[in-house]
Amino acid sequence: MPIELLSFIATGKMEKEKDKTIIVTTRQMQQIEAKLFAHQMPVASLMEKAALLSSQKIQHLYPINQYPTVGIIVGCGHNGGDGLVIARELFLHGYNIRLYVPLADKSKPLTAQHLNYAKFLGINLVENMEALTDCHLIIDSLFGFGLGRSISDRLANDIHTLNQWHKPIVSVDLPSGIDTDTGKVLGVAIKATDTLCLGLWKLGLFQTPAVEYIGNLHLVDIGIPNHVINEKIALDLAIELMTVTKVKTILPIPRPLNTHKYRQGNILLICGSNQYAGAALLSGYGANSGGVGMLTMIVPRSIKPLINNNLPSALVIATEETQKGAIEFIRVDDLDLSKYDVIAFGMGISRDITPATEQFFNQLLATENTLLIDADGLNLLAQGNFLQILSQRKGTTILTPHEGEFKRLFPDIDLNQNKLESLKEGAKRSNSIILLKGTKTIISDQGKYTWIIGEGTPALARGGSGDVLSGFISALIAQGDFSLYSVADMVAVGAWLHQQGGILAVKDVTQMGVDGVTLSQYITKYLSKIN
Repeated sequence: MPIELLSFIATGKMEKEKDKTIIVTTRQMQQIEAKLFAHQMPVASLMEKAALLSSQKIQHLYPINQYPTVGIIVGCGHNGGDGLVIARELFLHGYNIRLYVPLADKSKPLTAQHLNYAKFLGINLVENMEALTDCHLIIDSLFGFGLGRSISDRLANDIHTLNQWHKPIVSVDLPSGIDTDTGKVLGVAIKATDTLCLGLWKLGLFQTPAVEYIGNLHLVDIGIPNHVINEKIALDLAIELMTVTKVKTILPIPRPLNTHKYRQGNILLICGSNQYAGAALLSGYGANSGGVGMLTMIVPRSIKPLINNNLPSALVIATEETQKGAIEFIRVDDLDLSKYDVIAFGMGISRDITPATEQFFNQLLATENTLLIDADGLNLLAQGNFLQILSQRKGTTILTPHEGEFKRLFPDIDLNQNKLESLKEGAKRSNSIILLKGTKTIISDQGKYTWIIGEGTPALARGGSGDVLSGFISALIAQGDFSLYSVADMVAVGAWLHQQGGILAVKDVTQMGVDGVTLSQYITKYLSKIN
């Protein structure tokens, strides 16, 4: 999988870097189109451009010498119109085209016109799905963005049949049956091999339910003016895709020649227990991968030798520990917390929390330090009135939960209904930047601005990946210049690079999962590629 390309999750890959990284909801896309049409952009012209570019992409992906016969499933709306223009263009380039138009009698006027012209050209119209059985390629232009009802009856049976054929399928804009905003399956959905997203990325394509349906994802840039996009995407609704270009813009590399360690960030990791000693070690490895100038770690006394032996550059502060080997007691008064750019708390501290540790955590929340809370720190946060304290913090807070931890933090927020909206609500309520880990990583800054990491790999589904991520992000934030970019921007950069390290490790090492040590090494290796 080429690293210079945006690789889309485990099932496919994205197109090469595009200037437009904005992701839109159904409502936003409708507003953008309405703006274009209100200023005399003919609907027919936009359809022609989108379909022409799509047909060119299809010819590139599926050349006629290998895929001479193409079946196209055509809907009654403008997505069906796109499919009919694609059919015309492929037909004129020599492809043998078969059109299946199950809703022909309900066609919108423009779609009906294209259907009539297809008949005039002599393009073959078929009566049922079975007539497409021996096609080499299927194009899905049944439903476009904005579908709000479940697919049932004959169309549902057609889609079930198509999915069982295991033929290459290209979906226009998004696979028919996928909700544009949530990515949920509306009864049944087409499992595409490639999806040609028209104009701007649709939010549903980056939501977990859609993952197994979209295949390789491509953006077809139809020339929507930037000022129209900016006008219709309010800041509190902005959703953006992290890309390699954005990473290079935000990341503080290369370093100035006259720098020194005290100018490259100073972080404190409060982590580890006898049971989860590896979590402390891996978070330290992650911090080193991020190139932090000074690393201090607070760990239980029994694991200090492990940290010293494996992270000789770290300053290690050992605490007394409980009978189970967890941190027993930390005195805030004994620490000069003001010197740390970032404090990360919770990786591997276990649930053996003493009253003294709770008291320390309470005092930590009262500081104005940038604070990252992960793992068992999140479990502690979910107790008592800590969330109320968090909502009033003056310092920046980053929370890095997986879905189970998010549900414990916000038991009244239904993450399953709409993951993005649920995340934004949690981030707003807690006055935090929340990085929600999972198949798709999403970052929301107090609910106002959202980053989506549009790629990933199941190889990171191993214990320790999150510990590396916490240390790595802390290191990047500690070195960031936030006069131009926000802490949330840097969190998104860290999450993206963490995924890229895993993707690169899969390419070089194994498809069976990447351990935390290897992951931290490959994050460093990937960083060297984009310097």
